Amino acid sequence: MGEAKKETLLLWPEGAPLAAGTTDEDMPAITPYLVEGRGNAAVVVAPGGGYARRANHEGEPIAEWLNGLGISAFVLRYRVQPYKHPAPLLDAQRAIRTVRHRAEEFGIDANRVGMLGFSAGGHLTSTAGTHYDLGQPEASDPIDRQSCRPDALVLCYPVITLKNPYAHGGSRNLLIGEDAEPELLQSLCNDEQVTADTPRTFLWHTADDGAVPVENSLQFAAALSKHKVPFELHVYETGRHGLGLAADHPYARGWTSACAEWLRNIGFAPAAE
Repeated sequence: MGEAKKETLLLWPEGAPLAAGTTDEDMPAITPYLVEGRGNAAVVVAPGGGYARRANHEGEPIAEWLNGLGISAFVLRYRVQPYKHPAPLLDAQRAIRTVRHRAEEFGIDANRVGMLGFSAGGHLTSTAGTHYDLGQPEASDPIDRQSCRPDALVLCYPVITLKNPYAHGGSRNLLIGEDAEPELLQSLCNDEQVTADTPRTFLWHTADDGAVPVENSLQFAAALSKHKVPFELHVYETGRHGLGLAADHPYARGWTSACAEWLRNIGFAPAAE
């Protein structure tokens, strides 16, 4: 894993679009957690936090878990309040493009770059998976010529819809404001944006999540099914919101082994030894 894992790489060293300052919070970045070897799959990790903050337990520990599966990870420092849409999405798209652009340097297979997110980070991940381009061939910046479409999604108790009764109001209000135009709100209800080209997806949730209702995952899974996109969904009977790795939960902790098998099945992780 080496020294690179502690290095923070600014996504726009000269300043990000829409940036209102020059603090760390104004400068989106990725922190690489690289595994040895060449041609590894990579996953960009988006911690949750309601678009108000980024939860540490959903960042580095997740990257280290992915490393243990033989997958390189990049923890994303995306912009949160007071920034609103589209700043977080621009950050996620730029992270995916950057990993692809620097694939040789990172030892990454540019055709196996996924994204994983928790809660509001799951909303950002599902937004990246439903709002993307395949690269801008005429862009002056070579990074922008790369596709920002993730090759796979992992959604952990994600915010998906911004509509009541299943919306997480805090995430919605911080992302688009309380009085957002209906068209904007609709465009970020990501279950309604799924197409046949949406990346294959692994989802997990708890049935009694008191912050982000399980219907968020159910509706996204139903949309994937409708469009015949491969997916896997795990719903655990009980468990608080924000479990992360859920290592101490009696059975929701099973999500990591289930997800590991899924990542092996889709060719992102090597077979277990």
